[in-house]
Amino acid sequence: MSDHGYILGFDTSAAHCAAALLCNGTIIATRHEEMAKGQAERLMDLLRDVLKDGGIGLSDLSALGVGIGPGNFTGIRISVAAARGLSLSLRIPAIGVSLLEVQAEGHSGPVLACLDARRGQIYLQGFGADYATAPAFMPVADLPFFDYAAPNLTCVGTAAEPVAGILNAKMAKPAYSEAVAIARIATRRLAQAAPQTLERPAPLYLRAADAAPPRDPAPLILS
Repeated sequence: MSDHGYILGFDTSAAHCAAALLCNGTIIATRHEEMAKGQAERLMDLLRDVLKDGGIGLSDLSALGVGIGPGNFTGIRISVAAARGLSLSLRIPAIGVSLLEVQAEGHSGPVLACLDARRGQIYLQGFGADYATAPAFMPVADLPFFDYAAPNLTCVGTAAEPVAGILNAKMAKPAYSEAVAIARIATRRLAQAAPQTLERPAPLYLRAADAAPPRDPAPLILS
């Protein structure tokens, strides 16, 4: 990977709070804490802990990478809001990375990222030179009616097992943890584009909310 200094990747889109610090593609520090709730209170302290583990401060960062979903609505908004706020205050780019991209990172050939969306539903996206597809959301039962099969296809992610069974495909585990993959992808994008051309991260919602609104207002997404 190109020399772009310190990149901090983080994610709260599922039942975890995770962060990783990379320098020129090398993992410097990483933390992952499982938690069903409390990410909003824990995230900034976790980021400070990772930076302390790496022996640097916020001012040493070159860019941020943040998970934008799909996943938990509130969790996505927490990390995206934090990334936008830090980007503005530090005057560095914040790069949004989908959790479907995270699953495929480090795998070659046709790869189908498959995430469990609960209640018999899945998030899907194909990756590969001749296999790229847009992110999708559908019931697992509908998968046979869509053309996702491919020779030597590998399914990766939390819903890989049922999808691979339907498509007669191989299965593999993600090559990297969420936060590390986010930082790797952010580093690559930073090398491929001028910082001012990178879009600010925005939540990737592929399904409508199916829960009652929270009593407390969601974190503000800075525009």
